Amino acid sequence: MNSDTEPAAAAEPQDAAARPPVRAATPADAEPIVRMRSEHVLSRPLSEEWIRQCTDELAPRLTPVGDARAFVIDAPDGTMAACALGLIHPVLPAPAYPRGLAARVHVVATHPQMRRRGYARAVVSTLLDHLAGVEHVTLFELHASVEAAPLYRELGFAGSPALMRMTRLQEPAAANTTESSPTWLPPEQYAETVLKATAFACVYFTDEDGRPLQLHSVYSPAHPWQLVGGTMDKGERPWETAVRECQEETGLTVSGPPRLLATVYGLPGAEWPYSTIGMVFDGGRLTTAQIRGITLNPQEHDEARVLPLERWKALMPARDFARLSAVAEARRTGEAAYFGTWDWGNE
Repeated sequence: MNSDTEPAAAAEPQDAAARPPVRAATPADAEPIVRMRSEHVLSRPLSEEWIRQCTDELAPRLTPVGDARAFVIDAPDGTMAACALGLIHPVLPAPAYPRGLAARVHVVATHPQMRRRGYARAVVSTLLDHLAGVEHVTLFELHASVEAAPLYRELGFAGSPALMRMTRLQEPAAANTTESSPTWLPPEQYAETVLKATAFACVYFTDEDGRPLQLHSVYSPAHPWQLVGGTMDKGERPWETAVRECQEETGLTVSGPPRLLATVYGLPGAEWPYSTIGMVFDGGRLTTAQIRGITLNPQEHDEARVLPLERWKALMPARDFARLSAVAEARRTGEAAYFGTWDWGNE
């Protein structure tokens, strides 16, 4: 659901099996990998000094005796189109991982102009196959975005609400301290202490009789019927995301000005480890011809359906139907809704 808004570059050559041309990274690829991480993974790009420092750290680790393994795809102009970086580290052995080796998928990035070509799947799959087959790694870990989660589930990963990421930033205060002054952290460190959330934007359509339109997902059994929309890209504003996703998922172009119907918030849970914040905009009423003319992206949805609101209840999880009902009521009354319980459930 997450792709760049700029036109895609010309397709790269593929091998006989129609797979993107993946190659193993060398120390010379350290800087491009670091820059891909800085520009397309981190919430705040690195300074040139940090890029140099990270490059100096990574380059020797990409040698055969190092603990880093990466696979990349080159763009036609010689720049890096996509990369996947894994870091191997020892752990105490257990029956499930008798070699005592684990690997963290540390960086997966695709240049925005090279997205939606299967590059992320190609480099990640090659990396995982190499780590398992050559390095004998049997324990894997990663942090995934909402956009990437379906791919990682297909590759055998599963989320766990028992996992926790914590960062210790400073020494505890002495027990006998009677007064203290505020400690101001550098922005990069402070960012690690605040709430982590993913954001999305959607468009609510109905037919001319006011019946909601939804799309059937091919990748999310937990949320089979979805509003038109998706995850925000880096640098996008919510309305820009809604317009882009609508065009990509249906072929429809929504016109402004934007009219907000609902703000949605969800707590993390078993399905996803981060909070979720979203905005739902009014797309208006579609004619029968417009609905018939919807062009779906088969990688995301396989059906567009219009039903009376009450008939959606049997086809959706309770919290999804409650969200849809709140959006429909906002359209009816003209008063924007706040739906604060669209949580990632633990069922």
